[in-house]
Amino acid sequence: MALLRLALNTLRRDLRAGELNLLLVALVLAVASLTSVAFLTDRVGRALDRDANQLLGGDMLLVADHPLPPVFTNDARARGLRQAQTWLFSSMVSTAEQAQLAGVKAASADYPLRGGLRVRADMAAPERPVTTGPARGEAWLDERLIAALGVRVGDEVGVGLLKLRVAAILSYEPDRGTNFFALAPRLMMNLDDVPASGLVQPGSRVTYRLHVAGDAPTVAAFERASKPRLTRGESIESIANARPELREMLERAHRFLSLAALLAVVLSAVAVGLATRRFVLRHVDGCAVMRCFGATQRTLLSVFLSEFVLLGLLAAVLGAVLGLLAHLLLAVALSTLIATDLPLPSVWPALQGMVASLVLLLGFSMPQLLRLGRVSTLRVLRREWASFEATGSLAWLAAGLALTALMLWVARDWRLGAWVAGGFAVALLGYGLVARLAIGLFARTRRLTGAAGGGWRYGLASLGRRSLGATVQAVSLALGVTAMLLLSVGHGDLLDGWRRKLPPDAPNRFIINIQPEQLDGIRQRFESVRLAPPDLMPMIRGRLVTINGRAVDPGAYEDGRAQRLAEREFNLSHSARMQEGNRVVAGAWHGNTEKPEFSVEQGIAKTLGLKIGDRLRFDIAGTPVEAPVTSLRALEWDSMRVNFFVIGSPGLLAGQPTSYITSFYLPPQHNALTTALVRDYPNLTIIDTSAILGQMQQTTDTLIGAVKLVFGLALVAGLIVMAAALQATHDERAHELAILRTLGARDGQLRSALLAEFAALGLVAALLGCCGALGVGWALATQVFQFAYAPSLGAFAAAAAVAVVAVVVAGWAGTRRVLRTPPLASLRALA
Repeated sequence: MALLRLALNTLRRDLRAGELNLLLVALVLAVASLTSVAFLTDRVGRALDRDANQLLGGDMLLVADHPLPPVFTNDARARGLRQAQTWLFSSMVSTAEQAQLAGVKAASADYPLRGGLRVRADMAAPERPVTTGPARGEAWLDERLIAALGVRVGDEVGVGLLKLRVAAILSYEPDRGTNFFALAPRLMMNLDDVPASGLVQPGSRVTYRLHVAGDAPTVAAFERASKPRLTRGESIESIANARPELREMLERAHRFLSLAALLAVVLSAVAVGLATRRFVLRHVDGCAVMRCFGATQRTLLSVFLSEFVLLGLLAAVLGAVLGLLAHLLLAVALSTLIATDLPLPSVWPALQGMVASLVLLLGFSMPQLLRLGRVSTLRVLRREWASFEATGSLAWLAAGLALTALMLWVARDWRLGAWVAGGFAVALLGYGLVARLAIGLFARTRRLTGAAGGGWRYGLASLGRRSLGATVQAVSLALGVTAMLLLSVGHGDLLDGWRRKLPPDAPNRFIINIQPEQLDGIRQRFESVRLAPPDLMPMIRGRLVTINGRAVDPGAYEDGRAQRLAEREFNLSHSARMQEGNRVVAGAWHGNTEKPEFSVEQGIAKTLGLKIGDRLRFDIAGTPVEAPVTSLRALEWDSMRVNFFVIGSPGLLAGQPTSYITSFYLPPQHNALTTALVRDYPNLTIIDTSAILGQMQQTTDTLIGAVKLVFGLALVAGLIVMAAALQATHDERAHELAILRTLGARDGQLRSALLAEFAALGLVAALLGCCGALGVGWALATQVFQFAYAPSLGAFAAAAAVAVVAVVVAGWAGTRRVLRTPPLASLRALA
């Protein structure tokens, strides 16, 4: 108890004296960054587990890209399980004046088996729960579709060949996913109306879903019996893996948020290391005096370790509270993606923040505190700064290991954690090497100034005398500058690069599900409004069944994308002419040859392990089609043109069930063309890609807004790093200035020396920060977002100049008080 009281008194005294302010703020920011993300993911995960059966619309869900065989429904009926069916597809919904692409859900009368739907009688009416979907001849439209079409409840809308009455406004459906059908406005109709609508044609993309519900043992037995019956394109979703696409999207958002939080942790860790070093150096004399009065090494270590543990707990509490408030903002920012009520936060994220705080603090402080216990009693008589160094190689090694372990734990993804830790290590080594060379160069330039150099000469000489400390300062400042440049200038450059990828006349409409007998009529429609007819490409649905005679087994692939590609149906095409935006990278384009040949996109070839000469066999509506791979192509997927993974030579796929697809640019003055096409050809699906891109961009902006909030904490952490770096050698600098003033140095000379020192540090930090931010921006643009990086060099130069001025001003503000202090007072204070 005496030790605890002593640690509390020491902590209270050091906090009042400002010895631990930067250390505390850095820890609070690190904990707040981690817990804000942890609170959000914890609540979302528990909400998904709580509402899993509602998210499925039942207790289990069978999903297929083709009509499910009757064996599943017969087995479920025999076991006494309740059943419901839903079909998901996209279609145009039209009125006399408007047409809008919608995600259509056709539901049977028993849907949903779990959870409930909510509708409104009009836009201003309150929600009311319902237990079944629309009746025959009726449709429910969500708010976006109501607004896009300009209709009200009671009006009629065209869906394929049908006219359906708008019976209600759909406000909530429990199992709405996050795929394309969720991004597009929703229309719900009765499943029995689908045949009369004429919407489902050969080549139509439909997701068939069978919902089942019952007691848990019976559902589990049905799931076990169904798994061996699954064939290609069929899968099971249960409560254990409910809403996989939502979990995947939220997991992706978690990785982005974790990346931002890790940046804040890295910067905070640097600030903790610098602040701890200064704390240890300022307590060396006190420890020497305590050793003279009989304090043992164990006693000193116990006191300081207890003080730091208490500090870590205080930072954990404050950081958890700040993280709790920040996660509420994250939840609001992501509310459009999380359409469910979240449970109250649990205590686990706060406990994780406490562990992170202690690991971060003790990892960076314990090796330095251990050196305090070995302070000699002779320190009372000899107080030279060079006689004690707070940080040795063991300290930095222990700090690095602690930080790496923390990042791996926080990331929940060893690859992400390893990349961040490795990138940080490489950046430190690179920054350290360049900074050491630059500081050595500055120190040598003082010789060129001679006696005329005056105060500037003293400032540059000071960098040479403290080359190790100056290098640490420069690297720390460079990390802070890198973070701030990335969050300011670099962010705008990345967005501008993304915008430049799409030219003004890029295709903004897709038409799919065109039947062969409609080709001439559609071409005539374009010619009637003086638009060039688009390139209509044949599209055939086929499933890859063998490669070089061996059956394709999705389970044989380790990569998840390869497994999904092996399970799905491909959109195939055939053509003698290579499409615009395609480029052969291996082999030779087949051209107008009569031989059976396939050209494969290089990305899917790499994923599935395909190469030139491999023989592929596809199953197309029960008919096998086989040919060798004779070329690999690179595609511009973001060109918004029609592209295919696999293209056959002319005639190879002739006679197969074929629909056609096209993309084109539609000028705004011809928007009525799409309405006329849907009116004359109700089976067509016209996708306004500008609207879809807008919806996807809105989703991306939502995630970016959430990430920016966490990056804001990282920005503050960068400022703390800069403040800690400038304070790291404050006492040494004050001691030197006091000695120089005692020896007769004038204030003007000392001011020049300080300005020269801070200007040199700021210049090195700004140059390193600029290079680092440009390098990270280039890597993100070319390796992640896949576009050419064109940075605003002028903006970077201006930001670098601002960074130099900021370092000089901040350094000067922190040391000018020393110049106003009499030399004797400074020496006594530092004695």
